[in-house]
Amino acid sequence: MLRTRLRDFVRTDEDCLFSVVDYFHPAGVRGILRYAPDEAGNRFAKGIKYSKYDFEDSFDYMRKHHPDWIADVHIIPQERVSEILSPIDRLPEVVDSDERIKTIVKVLFDAGIPMSKQGVTGSILPGLQNEMSDIDFVVYGPAWFKARDTIKRAKSLDSRIEAIDENMWQRIYRKRSPEISYDEFFLHELRKGNRGMVDGTYFDLLFTRDWDQIHQPLERGEDTEHIQIKATVTDATFAFDNPALYKIDHEEIDHILSYTHTYSGQALAGERIEARGVVEELGHKKRLVVGTSREPRGEWMRSLTLLEKEGLL
Repeated sequence: MLRTRLRDFVRTDEDCLFSVVDYFHPAGVRGILRYAPDEAGNRFAKGIKYSKYDFEDSFDYMRKHHPDWIADVHIIPQERVSEILSPIDRLPEVVDSDERIKTIVKVLFDAGIPMSKQGVTGSILPGLQNEMSDIDFVVYGPAWFKARDTIKRAKSLDSRIEAIDENMWQRIYRKRSPEISYDEFFLHELRKGNRGMVDGTYFDLLFTRDWDQIHQPLERGEDTEHIQIKATVTDATFAFDNPALYKIDHEEIDHILSYTHTYSGQALAGERIEARGVVEELGHKKRLVVGTSREPRGEWMRSLTLLEKEGLL
């Protein structure tokens, strides 16, 4: 079985590039098509022109070219994978050619985070970035939290890392199109501290589990009904993972999963939350899933503790 994890990319024997979206791949690599060869494409790497595919467009492409690879995501047969692209392995090469990424790496390295825990994903990983590309920066395991805190401090103490301005926050809000108000969105995102700017370019700090944190596949259950709950978060260790995981104290629901980036890191352990999503029955327990579609309507999560503290409740 191929050893890949969240935020890696894989290249197929047809030179299609997929982002890996899971840690376990028993029936083939679970991913989403991001780039496909196209003579009319406007991205270029290794002598090949590519077009970029957003989420919905990627499924249109797969329905045409590989309908048998489609499930809830795209399932790439392991024998069709020609290369695994690792964010960690790619980083040294990018540092030598991109001063912005070199700056992020140095800020984190100086704080004690080794390059072996850092990486770069998104369009930069396969070398298909353009002048409009953001930076998707990965940090692995517990080092992510130290990296996040380092970036938060750097935005006020280190001129190399810039805070996000109001125009960029508005752009992010419109892109996410969440089911909470802008004021609530802004409060939650500001506290997370995992976004910033470097030389005018927006970047995200993305979490991926260390190998020793990967234990068992995510169970699959049966969707039942939409409900809204209030509960207390008891464990937020993997709140920035994908899907984000929150263990909660609730009479019916064991934990919350969020597949929507907007609600990753949305609450801390010990906080009261309010959430609306779909109940998924697993036989022995139930969970609440927030983000059952790309832009989920009527599904959201918010920290009541944070909103009360900031006077929004």
